[in-house]
Amino acid sequence: MLDKLEQIAERYEELTNQLSSPELLSDPAAYAKAAKQHRSLGEVVEKYREWKSLKNEIAGARELLDLADDEEMRELARVEIDTLSARLEQTESDLKLLLIPTDPNDEKNVILEIRAGTGGDEATLFAAEMLRMYARYAERQGWRMEILDASESGIGGIKEAIALIEGEKVYSRLKHESGVHRVQRVPQTEASGRIHTSAITVAVLPEAEEVDVKIDPKDLRIDTFCSSGPGGQSVNTTYSAVRITHLPTNLVVSMQDEKSQIKNREKAMRVLRARLQELEEQKQHEAQASERRSMVGSGDRSEKIRTYNFKENRVSDHRIGLTIHQLNLVMEGDLDAIVKALITHYQAEKLKAEAIAA
Repeated sequence: MLDKLEQIAERYEELTNQLSSPELLSDPAAYAKAAKQHRSLGEVVEKYREWKSLKNEIAGARELLDLADDEEMRELARVEIDTLSARLEQTESDLKLLLIPTDPNDEKNVILEIRAGTGGDEATLFAAEMLRMYARYAERQGWRMEILDASESGIGGIKEAIALIEGEKVYSRLKHESGVHRVQRVPQTEASGRIHTSAITVAVLPEAEEVDVKIDPKDLRIDTFCSSGPGGQSVNTTYSAVRITHLPTNLVVSMQDEKSQIKNREKAMRVLRARLQELEEQKQHEAQASERRSMVGSGDRSEKIRTYNFKENRVSDHRIGLTIHQLNLVMEGDLDAIVKALITHYQAEKLKAEAIAA
């Protein structure tokens, strides 16, 4: 482990020097790549420096313990050694986690897609509440969330919504939200008071930057049309809405949220890049992608990853056996307990895999 940490520290110093070089500054794509690697290594290097500092402090305390004639000084040295050793043990654990191969997408913003599944109108109402839940969570994290597109149902629910969430390490915290989310409650549309079960699907895609996905303009067909729905006369009578078709893959993205055709086009391209990157990852990692697609599934209730039971004020994540009886707080965006439990679980799984491989 020490050899690997030294190599990381050396690479970090190299990148620190390179980032101020005129050659790198003149190449935006290369600079962005180097800056991203520099940020990812920084946390490891900082923790490694802390580890080395603790080792030196422990060595100094042990030397004092060996040389001190005063019993009181020797006792102080023992207490110092115990305290520093506990910190060192925690630092070593932190380093092991940091050395686990990371998902290259963890630092990225995300495209969040929510779609109503089985359950009719009740599913659209729950989809709207889930969108609000993620908006509240993003607000708690200091992130910025923007609704790119939404298709509403007649009773105030959402059939489908696409949102962009920007901030620090958004994908690392939200990537485990992909899948089928099941709700059990008495819906507003039910007069007899019976509990219904409905489902929605959530997909979390890392936002692809232009340096990640190259799109040939010749591969795009761009159509414009009048927006529908609310927005006033200027929206409904001008060709501000945009539909972009990527001809090689037949992927289609439509955007009509903005009054400006240019802004709608920019938003549509951001979603298109994210979906194209997802397709590319599926080609490169077919086995992994197959598992990921199965997480989202068809929206059927039987494919759930999580259940929200309103009568019992309970939310259960079926992948890790976690149950929390604070659904009211979760729906207000208090997702930290669930998110942290999922991250801890999958980090432990990676540690086991690393130990077996070693």
